[in-house]
Parts: sequence; structure tokens; C-alpha cells
Amino acid sequence: MKKAFLIILLFIAVFAGTGITNASAQCAMCTINAEQGVKNGNTQAKGINSGVLYLMAIPYLMIAALGVLWYKRYRNANTSKTS
Repeated sequence: MKKAFLIILLFIAVFAGTGITNASAQCAMCTINAEQGVKNGNTQAKGINSGVLYLMAIPYLMIAALGVLWYKRYRNANTSKTS
């Protein structure tokens, strides 16, 4: 059973690695607008940058919140076992 699980895990790892392709995050016009807009004082570029930071921060905050909840439950479980 353990050997079959390892073989399946190996196949998943191999096939996941072969499907990687290059992708662009933004279209060329958006990239140029964001780069040149900051230099020219354009507020749209600041909005794009703020949006990117907002989208980047949300997953980290969610992971941190799950970590805090897990820690509190683990700590409470350990204190109730020792008492």
C-alpha cells in the first residue's frame, strides 16, 4: 500500500512538472502604462500598483489567520491534556 502511494505521488510530481509554461502577468499596454505612468505623475499607475499589493497581501493574511487559529487550538489542547 505504501509503495503504491509513493508511485502515484511520483507520477503526479512528474506530470505536474512537465506542464509548466511561460505566462505574462500583464498585457504589454498595461505594463508600459504602469512603468511610464509613475515617471509622469499618472495616478492610474499608482492605482494599478496599489491593486497588485492588495491582491498580494490577502493570501498572506489568510494564511497568517489560519496559523494563529491553529496555534490557539493546539495550545488549548495541550493545556487541557496537562491539567
